[in-house]
Order: sequence, then structure tokens, then C-alpha cells
Amino acid sequence: MEYYDKRAILLGEYIVNNKATVRAAAAAFGISKSTVHMDVSQRLKKINAGLYRQVREILDINKEQRHIRGGLATREKYKKLKLEEEEEAQAVQA
Repeated sequence: MEYYDKRAILLGEYIVNNKATVRAAAAAFGISKSTVHMDVSQRLKKINAGLYRQVREILDINKEQRHIRGGLATREKYKKLKLEEEEEAQAVQA
């Protein structure tokens, strides 16, 4: 089995076991998101169809939820900024 095929299987197993996003898998393996995507969407489909279907289910769920995660991240960002501004204002007054 070729190195790239083994990597595709490892990535697929990682995504399934951790319910990971493409970004999380890329960070864990130290490779780019596009490489992860190619491995699990093209290579894995040819190598292990069962694992491919499991990965596809998780990635489809992640895709459906990404707008929610983005909104939550934005909300947290502005909450943090507001707290920092309040702390600076209190430090100036003290």
C-alpha cells in the first residue's frame, strides 16, 4: 500500500474517531486542509468505501453546522472585546 493511501486511511479513521473537521485533521497531521480533503474525498473513496461513507457523514454534518460555529465564534470574539474595553476603562478610572 502506498504512503498516500495509508495517510488517507489514517485521516479517515481520525475524522471518524474524533468527529473531527477537515481543519482539525489537518492540524493534527501537520498537512494542509486541501490535502486532507483530497485524501478523504478522492483517495479514500477508491481504497475503502465503507470508511469513506462514515467520513462523508461526519463532514456533511460539519458542513451543515459551520454557519452556527461561525456565529458562535463571532459572538465570543465581540464578548471578549467588550470585556477588554471595560477593563481598560476601569484601569483608566483607577
